[in-house]
Amino acid sequence: MPAPSDGDSAAHPEASAQPLRNLWRLRSYLRPYAGEFAWLLAAALAATAASLAVPLVVQRVVDGPVARHDVAGLLRLGALALLLGLAEAVLIFIRRWTQSSSSVGMEAAIRADIYAHLQRLPVGFHDRWQSGQLLSRITSDLSVIRRFLSFGLLFLVLNLVTYTAVVVLLVRLHPWLGLLVAASAAPLFLISRRFARHYHAASRRMQDQQGDVATLVEETAQGLRTMRAYGRGPELAARFTVGARRLHDTGIGKARLLARTSALFDLVPNLTLGGVLVAGAAAVAGGTLTIGELVAFVSLQLMLIWPVQSLGWIIANGQEAATAADRIQEVLDTPPTIVDAPHARSLSRTEVGGRLRFERVSFRYPGTSAPVLHELDLTVEPGETLALVGATGCGKSTLLSLVPRLHEVTGGRITLDGHDLRDLRLGALRRLVGVAFEEPTLFSMSVWENLTLGRPEAGEDEVRSALALAQAEFAYELPWGLATRVGEQGLSLSGGQRQRLALARAVLGRPALLVLDDPLSALDVHTEALVEAALRRVLRDTTALLVVHRPSTVALADRVALLDGGRIVAVGTHSDMLARVPAYRAVLSAAPDRRAGGVGLVRS
Repeated sequence: MPAPSDGDSAAHPEASAQPLRNLWRLRSYLRPYAGEFAWLLAAALAATAASLAVPLVVQRVVDGPVARHDVAGLLRLGALALLLGLAEAVLIFIRRWTQSSSSVGMEAAIRADIYAHLQRLPVGFHDRWQSGQLLSRITSDLSVIRRFLSFGLLFLVLNLVTYTAVVVLLVRLHPWLGLLVAASAAPLFLISRRFARHYHAASRRMQDQQGDVATLVEETAQGLRTMRAYGRGPELAARFTVGARRLHDTGIGKARLLARTSALFDLVPNLTLGGVLVAGAAAVAGGTLTIGELVAFVSLQLMLIWPVQSLGWIIANGQEAATAADRIQEVLDTPPTIVDAPHARSLSRTEVGGRLRFERVSFRYPGTSAPVLHELDLTVEPGETLALVGATGCGKSTLLSLVPRLHEVTGGRITLDGHDLRDLRLGALRRLVGVAFEEPTLFSMSVWENLTLGRPEAGEDEVRSALALAQAEFAYELPWGLATRVGEQGLSLSGGQRQRLALARAVLGRPALLVLDDPLSALDVHTEALVEAALRRVLRDTTALLVVHRPSTVALADRVALLDGGRIVAVGTHSDMLARVPAYRAVLSAAPDRRAGGVGLVRS
């Protein structure tokens, strides 16, 4: 399912149908902390009991020592009230300390699971979802859930217990006045139900809009050079302003809704208190209620003000947590489609000969009707280098992505030495395949960490050899050598430098299969010639599948396959294809070759 856009919560009718359903599904993260929650709940209930006991002590003070002028009794009851206050303070400290540690642990556990799940989801999922939406789910949404599970949920339980206990005590002190206070729960319930319904929709809309704004900020940061080069800063700023204004208006609407409801939550207990004071004074005058009982009654009733006033915050926090859980479950409920089969096995490097075969392979992207590849048949023999040539959009890069199972075939099968790739463990398969893309991705880590991403156990000599092959020795001249951090997306390096490091990463460890998607496109003519000469040595012992765009790179291949409209229409040597396939000559003549000044290949 695609990520929500423009804060449109209407696209998610299920989000308002059962607002607590997905929040309840996260209860498994509470289980490791069941013991801690039992302790903090016990401490919280004990603290509540201590606070409830104080008004009853005050009643005894007023009706006893104060009325009889008993100094000794006053001191004893005063000391008891002081001890109760100290006990409440200690219990609150224990509760808050336990709350903080357990809630942070829960948040970390949920975040780790979401991140691990994102790694298992196919490339197609990440193509459809905005990165800002995923970022807001794994950061701000989790913070909202943590806040509710650690504070909102506990205070909801405590406030319900406090309200019930106070009402019972009030009824015991004076039945009719106690029932008057109990009756005030009816309007509070109606106000709460209406508020929860409207606030849930506003919360979903605001959290979706936060993801949209995060996406805008991320895209602007990553595309800063392009934005400035084209002078599009004002247009992007205007686009951001619209998104930020929409988010601002939604936030103001939420605040207005909360303020209006909070005022009603304040009004109900205050009106009830006014009625109790008038009726209580009349009861004291009529002799049915003592002054001490009236003081205790009013003191207990005042203890209801905070639970009622906080009700708005608790409901708001609960609705925000429910919508956050909905958004998180949208990710967690997306099943990984490329997984290990139950009978999947691993192949070691020594077991692999390298015969790669595409048997009637078809593929279409999710959500599309037109297939990209149509019943394609192709065989790459062990140690052979086969180049894929074709016009833009013919499916060359898609075909390459099927080898490490970044996408899954939708028809036919791909085999390695007769083994269906779907029968091999993903981890083992991807250790056998070295990949370099035309647009290389480097992470915000050191050069060494980027190079050894697929083979962390690689030694210094292996890394040095890979860098030499890719003509990437410039890495040793960086400020801190291979320990230099290359920055986000590796943008501190030139395009050619990034490609060379990506190529070195692909060939590190001599993979059984080498899949290269025009990895030399950003190199200058001199460097390209040196890299191609080094690649020839590597390709002698490795089965390789290349997407190429220039005749100079085609020369690396033993054979060439022409891809047209998702089908292999011709296979042969470069000279043979030039002689007998007009479509091949047309593709080669589409762009000038940089080195020879003659013909070249169009980009895919």
